[in-house]
Amino acid sequence: MALIVRIKKKLGDFSLDVSFQTERGRMAILGASGCGKSMTLKCIAGIETPDEGYIELDGRVFFDSEHHINRKPQERNVGYLFQDYALFPTMTVYENLRCATKKDEEIKQYVERFCLQGLEHLYPRALSGGQKQRVALARMLAKHPDLILFDEPFSALDNHLRTHMEREIMGLLEEYEGISILVSHDRNEVFRMTERIGVMCDGTMLCVEEKHEFFNHPKSLAQTLLTGCKNVSRVTFLKEDGNKVYYEAKDWGIPMVLTKREERDYSKVSYLALRAHFFHGMEWKDASQEDFLSVPQNCIPCTLVRSVEDTFSMSVLLSNPKASGGEYSLITYEVDHGVWEKEGMEHWKGFLLEIPEEKVILLDM
Repeated sequence: MALIVRIKKKLGDFSLDVSFQTERGRMAILGASGCGKSMTLKCIAGIETPDEGYIELDGRVFFDSEHHINRKPQERNVGYLFQDYALFPTMTVYENLRCATKKDEEIKQYVERFCLQGLEHLYPRALSGGQKQRVALARMLAKHPDLILFDEPFSALDNHLRTHMEREIMGLLEEYEGISILVSHDRNEVFRMTERIGVMCDGTMLCVEEKHEFFNHPKSLAQTLLTGCKNVSRVTFLKEDGNKVYYEAKDWGIPMVLTKREERDYSKVSYLALRAHFFHGMEWKDASQEDFLSVPQNCIPCTLVRSVEDTFSMSVLLSNPKASGGEYSLITYEVDHGVWEKEGMEHWKGFLLEIPEEKVILLDM
C-alpha cells in the first residue's frame, strides 16, 4: 500500500506545494503553525480541492487535475480526526456512532473498546474533552477507513489526558494495517508515535525520512530547528587544510576547526548547529577581563544573560560579547538540575562552552 501526493494550491498570499510518497505504517508531518499541514490533510481527504496535482492511495486515484478526477470525501474512505473532533452536536454518542455503522453489535464493541459505557445517550456538550475524542476515534474507526488522518489530536487536552490518549491511539495504530498520518508541531509527540517524519515549511514538504535519520542528521535549517536544536550559527568558510576545515562562526563569535567526516563540499556549509545538551560547560573566570586570547579552540566564552528553571533541567541563556549580534546570537545550554547544583553554576558569571565537534550539525544553504 502506498499514498502518493503531489498537489499545489494558492491560498491568498500563501501557496501550498507538497510532494511526497509514503508506504504502509505511521507517518507524521511536522511543522510550525500556519505552514500548511492541516490544509494538506484536507486535500487528501477531499474536504479541500487542490488547484492542480495528483493524489493516489493503493492504486485508487483520489484526485488528478489533468484527467479531471476529484472523488468526493465519502468515496475516498478516509478517516479524519479533526482538532475539534467534529461530533454532531444534536446527536447522542450512540447516534454519532450510528453514522459510521448501522450494526448495533459493532457499536457496542466500540463503546466497550473506548470506555464509553454510560455515555451512549449523552450529547457532545455534556462530554469532557477526552470523552469527545474517544467518541470521535470510535466513529472514525467504525467506518473501517483505508487511510487515517490525525490533525493535532491532542492540542486541546491537558497533560495527563494527553498521555492517556496518546497511548490509546498508539495502541490502535499498531493494530491498524493501513497508512496513518499525524500532523503536529510537537517533535517529541511525532517521534514517539510515528515511524517516518516529513517536515513542512512555508507550504512545502522538504523531506520525508525514517525518524532516527530525521532527528540525527537533519538536512536543512528548518528541519534542524523543528527537531528542537536551539543553537545555530551562520558561518563563513575560511579554508581546508588536510583533513581539517576552518570556519568563522559569526553568531557564536569564534573560529571553528572541524575534522572532515564525510565526502561533501565543505565550502557550501552555511550554518553550524549544536543541541543545547551537548555542550561541555566550564566556569570562565576571565569573563570580567574579556581575555579572549586565552580561549581554547572550539570553545565559546559567554556571559550569563539569565537562567530558566525547567522541570528537570536548567536552560541557561548565554551571550558571547564578540558575537555578531545576529538572529541566533543567544546561546542555550541545557544542564541537569543535579549538575547545576553540584557545580554551583548559579554563582558563575561566565561560562566557557566546549563544543564536541562530532556533535556539530553541518548545514548547506
